[in-house]
Parts: sequence; C-alpha cells; structure tokens
Amino acid sequence: MRRVFSAAILTAAVACIGAALAQTYPPRPIKIVVPLAPGGATDILARLLAQQIGRANGPTMVIENRPGAGGVIGSEAVARATPDGGTLLLTANSILITPHLRKLNYDPLSSFEPICFLVRLPFVIIVNSASPYRTLADLIDGAHAKPGELTLAASGPATSTHIAVEMLKRAANVNMTFVPYPGAAPAVNALLGQHVTAALVDYAGVAEHLKAGTLRALATGSRTRIESSPDVPTVAESGYRDYEEDLWDGVLAPAKTPDATAVRLAQLFTAALQAPETRSRLVAQGFFPTGTCGADFGAFIRKQYEEYGRIIRDANIKAE
Repeated sequence: MRRVFSAAILTAAVACIGAALAQTYPPRPIKIVVPLAPGGATDILARLLAQQIGRANGPTMVIENRPGAGGVIGSEAVARATPDGGTLLLTANSILITPHLRKLNYDPLSSFEPICFLVRLPFVIIVNSASPYRTLADLIDGAHAKPGELTLAASGPATSTHIAVEMLKRAANVNMTFVPYPGAAPAVNALLGQHVTAALVDYAGVAEHLKAGTLRALATGSRTRIESSPDVPTVAESGYRDYEEDLWDGVLAPAKTPDATAVRLAQLFTAALQAPETRSRLVAQGFFPTGTCGADFGAFIRKQYEEYGRIIRDANIKAE
C-alpha cells in the first residue's frame, strides 16, 4: 500500500512539473527556421502565425530564412538544435522527398518531433480557357486517344507537384508527357501561351486567373472541394477515388523535445490557426487550416514518406 501511495504521489508530482514547464515555456524567443527563401508560401505562413501568437500574448517568435539545397540546410540546422522548444522548423512536403533522392545527415522521421500539420495548399489541374477539355474525364480520354501527345506541366523535377503528376498518371493509367518548369509561375505562363495542354499547380497561384476566366480548373487533388471554388470537383469525385495529394506546411521540433513543451507548442499554433482574423487571411491566400497535431501528424508524415518513396522508385524520379 505504501508503494502504491508513493507511486501515486510521484505520478502527480511529474504531472504538476510538466504543467508548470508548459506554462513557463519558453524561457526566450522562439526561432522558427523556414528552409526556403523569403516571400514564398511557407515564409508567408510562418510570419502570419508568428504575428498572431504575439498578438495573443504568446511568446515572441523570430523567423529565420535558411534556404539552400532544396531545404536541406535549414532542416539540418533544426535537427541539430537543442531540443528545448527554442528552435522550430516550418516546412513543406519537400522534407519527405529529398531523403529518397540523396543521402542526408538527418532522417525526416527520427530527427524531428511532429508538432502540427498547419495548412494544406490544394493542387488544381488546369487548362487554358480556350481548351476543348472541360472536365478531367475529357482530358484523360484525350490522353488515352493520343498516348504521349498531351502535355502536363508542373514545377520539377523531383518536387511534390512532380510526384502528384506521376500519381495522377498511375491512377488514370494514362500516358501524358510531364513538362517540368522551375516553378509554378513559369508553368502557368506556358499554359496561358498554350504551349502545354494542362498544368498541375497550387490553387493559390492561379486563383485570380480562374476568377478572371483565363484558365479553367478541371479538378483539385484535395480530399474535399476548395472552399472558395466549390464548383471544382476533386480528382476522387472524378473517378479516381484513392487519389489525394496536396501541398502542405507543418511545424516540427528537434527529436527528444519534452512532451510538455510539444503540447504547449501545439496549443500555440492551433490557437493561432483558429483566430478568426488569421483564418480569414489564410483562406484568402489559398491556405486552408488543418491543425492536426502530435501523433496524428506523425502518422501522416510516415504514411506520406512511404508513398513518396514508392512513387519515386516506380517513376524513376531523379534529383536535378
């Protein structure tokens, strides 16, 4: 009985200490490393959330852009950082792609503690408004009729959009020629000039073109329809029910970050995503808050890492 009582006291004491740590965290400003150049979608998201957390009397968050080597430089810096919650990584799908293409000094599954899946940025499959293809079925039928002749542009090679293209080709069992561009904007320009048949890009980058009617969206790769474009069906609704692929952004901490600290961080970011003013600004820019945290985010990362590896091997995707 004495042992049971002592164990109960110890458990309660640990819980109290964890709660105290969570309440007093952090002891200094938090550094959020963005492994990409300033001005991009991930950088914009980091700054919006850092501002909201500050407005809500949360800890000060400082954004540090560390681009280079496809996000490897910034990611490695965080993997090596002290696991006290003082240094975080706000990153995208690419962190799960590069390890399949070359040897790194960190592992995306074991070198980080998953904090929160923050937002998704839906992909859309688009055509020029003058295109005869009005639905995804039309485009796939056209590709079946002319194997290899229809072209599908996206950023690449070896990017999340390139993988999304390969996933679509396999889901539809269709032979379309992938045309890589150094970014979404050049791919869209090629489509506007009718140099390619279609393109697969993030919704945020083409929302204004879709509103203006210069481009037409055939489908979105998301599991659900896009809130601001409810008439655009999903790829799954178009007949390929297992297809789901988005860009996403999430926040990670170095491995071995204390549980209480990870929970506190998840609370901070979730509250920032749910703030009405921030949510409306995010949605207006093509970000759709998710707020899946902890173990659920970790499970998502592991599943997508395995899927990416399979697609990269099957499609023989190589690094640039």
